[in-house]
Amino acid sequence: MNFRAATCFLLGAYIIVCWYSRVHAAQSLTKLFVAYGSVSSNAAPLWIAQEQGFFNKYGMDAEPVFIIGGRAIQAMVAGQVEVGFIGPVHVTNAVTAGADLAMILGLRNKLNTIFVARPSIKSPEQLKGKKVATGTPGGPVSLAVYLVLDYFGLNSQRDKIVLLQVGGTAERLAALRAGSVEATSLPPELARVLISEGYHVLLDTGKEDIPFQFLGLVTSRKLIKSKPLFVDNIAKAIVESVAFIHKPSNKKPVEQTLARHLRLDRADLVEEAYLDILTGFPRKPCPTMRGVASVLKLMAQHGINPKASQLTSEDIVDPSICERLDESGFIDRLYKSY
Repeated sequence: MNFRAATCFLLGAYIIVCWYSRVHAAQSLTKLFVAYGSVSSNAAPLWIAQEQGFFNKYGMDAEPVFIIGGRAIQAMVAGQVEVGFIGPVHVTNAVTAGADLAMILGLRNKLNTIFVARPSIKSPEQLKGKKVATGTPGGPVSLAVYLVLDYFGLNSQRDKIVLLQVGGTAERLAALRAGSVEATSLPPELARVLISEGYHVLLDTGKEDIPFQFLGLVTSRKLIKSKPLFVDNIAKAIVESVAFIHKPSNKKPVEQTLARHLRLDRADLVEEAYLDILTGFPRKPCPTMRGVASVLKLMAQHGINPKASQLTSEDIVDPSICERLDESGFIDRLYKSY
């Protein structure tokens, strides 16, 4: 065999080995679909975990799937999706209907929306007799609106405030701009776009101490029992993603992820979105029993699900996984080099 032939043979063998290695590596990863119900910065840990390879690191080929609120929980109950970024309202509705779902991580452990109104509305009192957009029925955005109205001392029935279930974030934003509603709750990064257009902030809930479990990582108790290592690894990937967000040197790739997924083309809005998740995601993302209890109370009070009064936080949350990661030192080690 001459030198040229030998070189071609070795190059061909190298390509085959590389191809086989990549195929084998891909085949060894467990496929995972992760549902998220809102295109907002709340999904940042999921996007980053995928883009920075944290899911791969823990043996998973994960694919984020956008399924709006209540439909995401339906997909989980049906077994079509194993894990989701979902609020406790939907988990509660599923549990009272007999599902075995549980929140294992707390990604937003306080209410973090901005209640924004059209330029003509300058005070909460002016909402009387007006229309306010809520999210999907019984979803976290709808509860956020109830909380805000209670905070202002307003009552939708007494004050003739019409609550319209408009739908997702984009639909509520469009309704507000079109003038078909006078106010709604929006993620901070989108609310700030409207603020720059002259709309008014009536309440920034992120600046208030309002106990509320807004979002968590949810799976089934059956999966927790049958595949504990698999669920632990899912949690590790998300926890490491949150730590990645908090590391100052990662600011640029985090901002790039936010700008791409949220379609933000202004540097100031990207910066604000970054600061929002930096302060919004707890460094140790364990669910809060107090926040879940607040959600259960609101659901019962506003007739969203009367059976919620029969539940405790422990019926909705399984804190054992996050507590185990914390007690083992896994979470602290992620921040050691910071």
